[in-house]
Amino acid sequence: MSPEKKLAELNIPLPAAPAAAGNYAPSVRTGSLLYCAGTLPLADGKITHTGQVGREQTVESAYESAKICTLNALAGIKAALGSLDKVGRVVSVTGFVNAVSGFADSPAVVNGASDLLVAVFGEAGRHARAAVGVSGLPKNATTEIQLIVEVRGDGEV
Repeated sequence: MSPEKKLAELNIPLPAAPAAAGNYAPSVRTGSLLYCAGTLPLADGKITHTGQVGREQTVESAYESAKICTLNALAGIKAALGSLDKVGRVVSVTGFVNAVSGFADSPAVVNGASDLLVAVFGEAGRHARAAVGVSGLPKNATTEIQLIVEVRGDGEV
């Protein structure tokens, strides 16, 4: 099933693609790979989840934060490619988790991104991954997700 049809079936609307917040591109394509800049948990231009996991946020709320980041990344991919149907597979996910010192459950948080990608893309959504706990993120966001995807076909986008 098409990723965009799957999102509709799951009743998950894509937000508007986030604009770059600095002197960088939202995504860069080289060959068949699209490297996406890190995305924050934004909805209507506002951060939805702030603070550290283990203090202001729980693993469960941070999991939702990672899902929102991933939806923003998917919106950026759609803006870059014209359609999510041009994604051949998700290659890699890097998840950053704003967490208290010693927090050991970053993988459980980043599962919010991974679970969504597999739900939308099926086996093509299964990816290599890093889940990294950090002491702070831009705008005190709880999570940040960065994706690399393979683009179908050999034509330039």
